[in-house]
Amino acid sequence: MKIKNILFTKSYTGFYFDDQKAIKKDAIHDGFLYVGDPLTEGFEKIRVPGEAISIQLILEDGSIAQGDCAAVQYSGAGGRDPLFLADRYIPFMEEHIKPLLLNKEITTFKELASIFDDVRVDGKRLHTAIRYGVSQALLSAVATKEKLTMAEVIRNEYNPKLTELKSIPIFAQTGDDRYTNVDKMILKEVDSLPHALINNVKEKLGYHGEKLIAYIEWLKNRILTQRINDSYNPILHVDVYGTIGIAFNDDMNQIVSYCRDLEEAASPFKLRLEGPFDQGNREDTMLMLQKLSAELDDRGIHVEIVADEWCNNLDDIKYFADHKAGHILQIKTPDLGGLHHIAEAILYCQEKGIGAYCGGTCNETNLSAVATTHVAIGAGADVCLAKPGMDVDSGYMIVKNEMERAIAVSKIKR
Repeated sequence: MKIKNILFTKSYTGFYFDDQKAIKKDAIHDGFLYVGDPLTEGFEKIRVPGEAISIQLILEDGSIAQGDCAAVQYSGAGGRDPLFLADRYIPFMEEHIKPLLLNKEITTFKELASIFDDVRVDGKRLHTAIRYGVSQALLSAVATKEKLTMAEVIRNEYNPKLTELKSIPIFAQTGDDRYTNVDKMILKEVDSLPHALINNVKEKLGYHGEKLIAYIEWLKNRILTQRINDSYNPILHVDVYGTIGIAFNDDMNQIVSYCRDLEEAASPFKLRLEGPFDQGNREDTMLMLQKLSAELDDRGIHVEIVADEWCNNLDDIKYFADHKAGHILQIKTPDLGGLHHIAEAILYCQEKGIGAYCGGTCNETNLSAVATTHVAIGAGADVCLAKPGMDVDSGYMIVKNEMERAIAVSKIKR
């Protein structure tokens, strides 16, 4: 079966692009917006609408395979590719991507994904968002041709030892509404919560970390008093965007002691701390995460460190895993480009005894969320992000429902 036509359309994501550098420099909230000058190249304002490019592959039999080119909320930060705007990149894709796809024979996903991942234009690799969207459409095309779910295609080609597709824990994120959205998560008994968006020392962490401790104590008590079933024991997972390193001036002894305080505040729930450091480059960030993880293990502090910033592409993930720079690595799906790299990253983390968190961003679309959910269960990730958006309900609905549908179909076939 061949691809007979390709359509590119401008789409919108489930959230926004934010200038992380400006926000960390104490940009002030004004309603839903931020006041101040942008600091990251490509941003005209600190917060701008999230955009995507939808790809539709028209196959020989008239069926349609789909994917969405999308990039992370904090584009241009932490070593990532620049801001991805549809009006800029659609002409580029019409010129350079469409001719490569037209009349292409649908073979295996692994073969097709590898071909397009290696494409260079003027000596440069394609933007991660383009590789991300093209690989989604190709996975959809292979699944359509083979009459399989996308999860089954991933399992068959990358993880054939996985005989049974299983539901995996879902992690939801609150965004700035870190109180009301927690209540939604408790009602729906989300496996891991709340994210909390601790991206500013002054407003959210506290100069001595006191605001985060108070929040975690509130979170713990909210779960204990509002949960319907006593058996509901979620993992607390807070993303701090490098602010702990900033607040404590990278003093490891102080930070380890603070982690013990956080563990006590969270008890009896397990706590995961994402992105405690962002040193501005991969090597230094890795070294700090490696040291903190080892110190916590040596002192019997059971806070799990989650790597995020500078752990972007497949090579980064392998590097962090090899050096045990974190107990869990976020596989931030748009940053890896092709979906095949996500499957490879999950399997590599498992091989190294590191947790594999199939993450992503609130700034994705329903199509990219569905595709990466299939990759997560097909490759056997440890946890999967509810996305897109920051309202909890829509992202959780998309990921949870798709996961259960795919698993139900696979059970009938088995």
